[in-house]
Amino acid sequence: MKFGMRKPSIKKSIAARTTGRAKRSLKKAIIPGYGKKGTGWIKNPKKAVYNKIYNKTSFNIWDLFK
Repeated sequence: MKFGMRKPSIKKSIAARTTGRAKRSLKKAIIPGYGKKGTGWIKNPKKAVYNKIYNKTSFNIWDLFK
């Protein structure tokens, strides 16, 4: 488990910004639970708990400049 500052990845940040709106809307039309809040707890509770703790105990480098 990571505590403290996360290491930035330029590759992942570019990928996150360029994932198109069309791709998300297509998935939302096909997969009934896609994009709904709280579905992670139903699909994989172990991963959801890990992610919840991880996001509370670590921070991004860009958060320091806000």
